[in-house]
Amino acid sequence: MSKLRQQILILHLSNPELSSNTIAWALYDGAAPADKLQMQTGDEDTPPYKSVLDAMRDGWFVIQIPPLPVYRHGEDHETAHLPYEYVLERKVEVDG
Repeated sequence: MSKLRQQILILHLSNPELSSNTIAWALYDGAAPADKLQMQTGDEDTPPYKSVLDAMRDGWFVIQIPPLPVYRHGEDHETAHLPYEYVLERKVEVDG
């Protein structure tokens, strides 16, 4: 009997356009065995998808889009978190 498990994909883009390039990412796979390590930061040089739009075409659903950042005068060159973070999810079948 198969069961559904959730996978979460977080993509950071170079700008808010869904077709812009992925610059950072993380994948959390609820379908993977418990003893398998999840992807760690810096594990791969190539993102799993070039853009959010490419991930959507492969069956991922967008569940969170980022608010546009507010840059205050004089703080536009400060470093902080990556501003264009999209959270995607999909359900996959696993035997169990």
